[in-house]
Amino acid sequence: MKLLLYGLNYAPEPVGIGKYSGELAEWLAGRGHEVRVITAPPYFPQWRAVANRYKREQRRGVDIWRCPLWVPRRPSGVSRLIHLASFALSSLPVLLTQRKWRPDVVLTVAPAFFCATGALLLGRLCGEATTTWLHIQDFELDAAFELGILKGRWIRRLAENWERSTLQGFNNISTISEAMRQRAIVKGVKTENACLLPNWVDLKEIEPEEGIEKLNNPYRSELNISEGTLVLQYSGSMNKKQGLNILAQAIQELADMPNLLWIFAGEGPTKAELISITSCYKNVLVLPLQPPEKLNRWLNLADVHLLPQKAKAADLVLPSKLLGILASGRPVVASSPSGSELGVLAELAGIRIEPGDDKGFAKAIRQLASDRKLRERLGAKGRNIAENYFGRESILTQFESALKNLQNKSHLIRERAWKGAPLSSN
Repeated sequence: MKLLLYGLNYAPEPVGIGKYSGELAEWLAGRGHEVRVITAPPYFPQWRAVANRYKREQRRGVDIWRCPLWVPRRPSGVSRLIHLASFALSSLPVLLTQRKWRPDVVLTVAPAFFCATGALLLGRLCGEATTTWLHIQDFELDAAFELGILKGRWIRRLAENWERSTLQGFNNISTISEAMRQRAIVKGVKTENACLLPNWVDLKEIEPEEGIEKLNNPYRSELNISEGTLVLQYSGSMNKKQGLNILAQAIQELADMPNLLWIFAGEGPTKAELISITSCYKNVLVLPLQPPEKLNRWLNLADVHLLPQKAKAADLVLPSKLLGILASGRPVVASSPSGSELGVLAELAGIRIEPGDDKGFAKAIRQLASDRKLRERLGAKGRNIAENYFGRESILTQFESALKNLQNKSHLIRERAWKGAPLSSN
């Protein structure tokens, strides 16, 4: 099968969409498929582009075209739009040259939704035998308006109309959660064209550490963490939708528990603010994003993981970092509305708190910090969920089966077109 993956983020970006797009493409290439990728230079989560120019490369069996883009130092509403549009424009000529290759599937990953128009154009140029597939990792337009990054009623109406017509132009739509799939259907996508493609976790790469193995975690000596200290950890991107201010409130509420160490690691636009509001506390460490090869040890360092999120982002995105947390066998305190996908998983593998409930968030941390058996029981539930529903091999094998079904349909279309074509006069 010939598959073209078109999206803003790709490996070697260590977190978020780039990580999953890279793993998907490399896994399919390893299964013998021809995979090409059109993407931007690595820039996330630092928001600084590396080698920001046109470049062609090969990575683990995948042909990759890198196209330059403008990266704002401090992303805001307008600057984000320019950022996304810059890649859509710079990549369009490269995208359209793929017409000669005629991929069986053009798989576009959103964000950036600006790329969707070009993907649909390429699909039309290639003909009916090419399937267009949009994979939604994040409803970026909804999130931008709900979180106040973009404002204006008439602007939102125009954006939603454009989004609706674009979604309906794709042959297939996939999302990473059921709530997001339902949202796509509400936006006009036919039920039979909307499916789930959840993110995944490598269950061999991330495994729970217990007993001596946990005590010998190299991070404990590296960070000079004494025995008996409980580690509360937030790790990942630092953006508006996380609502990280709640962490500072929790630190203040739990000042009477001297055995707690708060560790926050990541990159993003709100990191400087987090450093500023926590700088007065001696039991807080703010670190860079940790290397992917250390991820298992890093996740297992935590006694409790913290996953704050603003209410308005609840059904617009399912934080991918949750899957690593579940696989590590550590409990989580998450802020999310009742009934949301994150909320349901948090209630099974930790404690869910309503977004914005600072005191409730601190109370949940206190409860877990004070009860080792509860932490162990909830952590074990999380690992069980990861094994049953989010294993990488299981999810990607199902996705490959869906692609093969599309390929079979594509071959039928080509066969019919060939049989119906007029005979050459030669």
